[in-house]
Amino acid sequence: MELTTIWFLLIAVLWTGYFVLEGFDFGVGILLPFLGRTPGERATVVKTIGPVWDGNEVWLLVAGGATFAAFPEWYATLFSGFYLPLFLILLALIVRGVALEYRNKSDSPKGWDRAFFWGSLGPALLWGVAFANIVRGVPLDAAHEYTGNLFTLLNPFALLGGVATLLLFTLHGAVFLALRTTGELRERATRAARTLAPLTVLVVLGFLVAARSGTVSWAAVAVAAAGMAVALVATLRGRDGWAFTGSALGIAAFVATLFTSMWPNVMPALDPANSLTVTNAASGPYTLTVMTWVAAICTPVVLGYQAWTYWVFRKRLTGAN
Repeated sequence: MELTTIWFLLIAVLWTGYFVLEGFDFGVGILLPFLGRTPGERATVVKTIGPVWDGNEVWLLVAGGATFAAFPEWYATLFSGFYLPLFLILLALIVRGVALEYRNKSDSPKGWDRAFFWGSLGPALLWGVAFANIVRGVPLDAAHEYTGNLFTLLNPFALLGGVATLLLFTLHGAVFLALRTTGELRERATRAARTLAPLTVLVVLGFLVAARSGTVSWAAVAVAAAGMAVALVATLRGRDGWAFTGSALGIAAFVATLFTSMWPNVMPALDPANSLTVTNAASGPYTLTVMTWVAAICTPVVLGYQAWTYWVFRKRLTGAN
């Protein structure tokens, strides 16, 4: 297998990890004002992600860094053409991080809770808009420069992608809260998951069917459907661990559908002749070889540390905390 293909797959894996882990962080933030009815319950909702949210964001940093090093042309075109949406995502993530750090230091955390909500909802929507545009294709010239504007990115397909990720992450957050809490808070989270699941399945599958191309993508769509079905059935039966596993599988298959639909492009253009591919957007063989060795050594260490963190903070929290 060529190094360009390996790094395309690795970047897909990094985005999968980011969406699976940061996805429930976004969902928790979106559900905070609806499930937390007292200051104590809202504090408990925040505590469910308190030890892990910043570690989950590392996946985004690594995905961005890997894209810059392995496919610099892709990185340059993406971050110049999608400058405003990506800036809004970055701003929302900063606001959310500040809110999480300062809400416990404030005598009146309601303002920080609102910041946490909007800082979670914005990226959950905008990531779907961004990736839907990448899959659909954007206007690029012969020099691979983006020639559209902000309104070009706000097309119906992209907005459907934004709604799909918003619902998917909100459902993932509800399932995660049901897994990590007890009592009335867990019951509310379970009811939220049961309410969200049918609409999420409908919207996400509609988007994925429109986005897919090829046999592999159809298989990924089927896995996504199976994962969300497992999440729904397990939630109805009170099997929180299986529900979370199914939800995570659904998100992983969602990302797989997007990346397999793009291949062999990394930035499809409306005019196929101007598309960026894994070949014309890649770094040289020496760079990719060095990166592969670094990834082979460091990745198991990072995964082991993050798994240990989740194991340490695995116990459920009560609304009284």
